[in-house]
Amino acid sequence: MQIKELKPGRRSKLSPGRIRKLTDELGKWVLLAMEFGLHWSLKEDLENTQMMMKEMRFFFGMLKEALKIPFRNPNFVVFSFLTSLPLFTFMLINDFIIQQTLIQTAKILTQTLHPKKFFDFYETPLGLIERAIEEVSHKLLLGFIYLGVVHFLDFLNTVAIVDSASIIHKGETPMNLMDMLCRPMKEIRFKGPLITSIYTFILASFVFLGLISLATHVFIFSNEVYFFILFAVLFIALLIKSVEWSAIWNMSIVISVLEEKHGDVALVLSSYHSRGSRQFGSLFMLVFFVWSFALRGSCLYMGWSGGGNGIRITSAYVGLVCLGNTMKWLVFVVYLHNCKNQRLERVDPEVGRAAEA
Repeated sequence: MQIKELKPGRRSKLSPGRIRKLTDELGKWVLLAMEFGLHWSLKEDLENTQMMMKEMRFFFGMLKEALKIPFRNPNFVVFSFLTSLPLFTFMLINDFIIQQTLIQTAKILTQTLHPKKFFDFYETPLGLIERAIEEVSHKLLLGFIYLGVVHFLDFLNTVAIVDSASIIHKGETPMNLMDMLCRPMKEIRFKGPLITSIYTFILASFVFLGLISLATHVFIFSNEVYFFILFAVLFIALLIKSVEWSAIWNMSIVISVLEEKHGDVALVLSSYHSRGSRQFGSLFMLVFFVWSFALRGSCLYMGWSGGGNGIRITSAYVGLVCLGNTMKWLVFVVYLHNCKNQRLERVDPEVGRAAEA
């Protein structure tokens, strides 16, 4: 196939001037597209930043409202201290037993495997786990007995704190210390909250056993890369979901105390009310988990290293845990009221539009 040559007298269709003009047009379109993309990106970033700032203001606003409750009625501070004393006493005994058990178990599991005993069953990870169970089983049994008492006292403390905090937060009739102490025995029904507490305890126990099982598999397969990664990922995923579920479970207990709902009904209502603001509940629980984990880790480290008095360290730890526990229920009381108010604000405009139509 022959290519036709251009005659000397004819101009090419793509002359230098036309090429320059097309290049300028193309440059304008490219600049316009870049400007539009930059504008859209900045707009999205601005919207995301505004939404994040709004969520942070909402989060810290709830914390501020929760902290205001003791200042609105100083009797609440004395009331919380008195209701937490039995819980503090039994938790101190229980945590001292658990702390010694965990330290002894950790020392067994962190033993260095001797090359000559590599094929000895009691020097393998499974053997170390079995040996740890044999040596600390009696302490674990005693710890579980005290744990049952601790959970019951924690339940009574929770019901008393949630009821009084809700009345103070809503600004209802002012109460003195005697009213706060007598109200749980006269006006609060314990059956509904107890049923919901049992529901949440069973669910939390299943999740805890799942975490223990996955953590054990991570330890057993520490030398197998693929299985180690698999169980580590499953452990992290279950841990993240447990934080979200814990927020729903805690709100269900608050609902059972303040309303005549219990069991699965309270759990469903908790999930319904927290829809749209569930990230705040998860963030609250994450803060409390980090608080508890940091306290527990510090206490175990001091006990492991042998520094300081064991009883004093455990007493300080339990006192801070009780303080964090009280703060947690204050936050969830405010969180429940805010979730209800937000849902009413979303429903009212829809009702108004329906009435106008």
